[in-house]
Amino acid sequence: MSAGGDPTIGRVKSFLLVGIAYFLVAILGPIIIMLAKGANWSFSPKGSFWSLTAGIVGALGALFVLLAFGAKESPTFGKGNPAVVMTIIFASAPIVNALVLTAMNNLWSGIRWQFTVGILLAAIGGGLVTLYKPVGKGHGAPAKKPAAAAEPATALMDYSKYRIS
Repeated sequence: MSAGGDPTIGRVKSFLLVGIAYFLVAILGPIIIMLAKGANWSFSPKGSFWSLTAGIVGALGALFVLLAFGAKESPTFGKGNPAVVMTIIFASAPIVNALVLTAMNNLWSGIRWQFTVGILLAAIGGGLVTLYKPVGKGHGAPAKKPAAAAEPATALMDYSKYRIS
């Protein structure tokens, strides 16, 4: 464990270093490219607002993912299990995206049944993967095999009476 026994602080320290890396790549990089290309430095207010908002939401999402990995034990989801955390994120991202874009463009009247079914299937699929994730080494107790499948069929036969000459 790091940071005096608190792994959450270690994750936050890692996030800080990722932020520094983003600064170097995502701020200095575009500045250098814009200077080299002689680009104009005017930014539209609407584009600036949405770009900044998206960046803040993305950074908050990344921070919350790190914090979720350190979440307390839950009987259903385990303790910050990466398979659960990432499934929830990647299953919900297209749902949130579809609903936000539909709301932003006021397209509610144009929704077809296939869209609704797709949203429901994505939600159900994410839920099923989260609840019935594979369990194995490093993720809790291994799943029990059914009694019939516990041993291969060859182990059930007695070969002692057969001889090969």
